[in-house]
Amino acid sequence: MYNATEQFAELNTASTDQALRLTQVALENTERLFKLQLDVTKAALEDNLKSTKALTEVKDFQDFISLRTKLAESGVEKAMGYTRSVYEVASEAHAEMSKLVEEGLAAYTKNIASLVEKAAKNAPAGSDAAVSALKSTVAATTAAIDTLTKASKQVASFADASVKAATQATTTAAKTTTARKAA
Repeated sequence: MYNATEQFAELNTASTDQALRLTQVALENTERLFKLQLDVTKAALEDNLKSTKALTEVKDFQDFISLRTKLAESGVEKAMGYTRSVYEVASEAHAEMSKLVEEGLAAYTKNIASLVEKAAKNAPAGSDAAVSALKSTVAATTAAIDTLTKASKQVASFADASVKAATQATTTAAKTTTARKAA
């Protein structure tokens, strides 16, 4: 016998499990970002100590210019490395969450379709038009979700390529500028 209450309870359980997995992924990636920030802060403190020591050892203006150039290059490289690391964590988190959401939507859509089929089998006589309309709505919704998922993947891919290109261009420009100033 068909029991709609049980089916809705199963849908709710699946949705709760999905929300818990998404929360876990978010927390894991937040933890990764905090660790990255802590590591960068420790490295920056160490670099500042080394830079201060190097500044106290400068003997003439040429040494100062050379040290300044070296520190500027190092700073740009470290900043770009940090930016890349943050972007990688964010990108991986996005990929994990997108995968979970896609899996959840697929399961949800499958469960709704199953629910509609079971309801259709137990529908009273004369409700064929309403059942047909409900099936069409589910099919249209599934198609719309698939289209949005594909579009989201394309946008994410374009954004990823754009960020990588911008990072490379910035690194190249910074190195070129630093080299010009040193000359």
